[in-house]
Amino acid sequence: MKNCLIVDDSRVIRAVARRILAGLGFQTSEAGDGKAALDGCMERMPDVVLVDWNMPVMNGIDFVRSLRRLPKGGDPKVVVCTTENDVDCVRQAMEAGADEYIMKPFDSDIVGSKLELIGAL
Repeated sequence: MKNCLIVDDSRVIRAVARRILAGLGFQTSEAGDGKAALDGCMERMPDVVLVDWNMPVMNGIDFVRSLRRLPKGGDPKVVVCTTENDVDCVRQAMEAGADEYIMKPFDSDIVGSKLELIGAL
């Protein structure tokens, strides 16, 4: 079973994402900020990361950049999830190393289609 790390400072968003990902057949782990997520990745690299853009301690873009520098940090599929809808934000996420980008609020269909698109399903 594939593992997805859900990184968001909102417990509600993490709960919604956990339910969606479980329905898609993923085991999940969670972190409330990018630093905690990076620490978790150093212990066990996930198959997929769903990461929020705006978080305290370390934001999603800095997390993605840091993740990609870790040994095996290029392996996980990374989806940045945010309310930012500016084209420049999408470009920044992709340049940082994200595989895809989704807007909040999201649902099972959106998450599933993005994961399928990047080959994570």
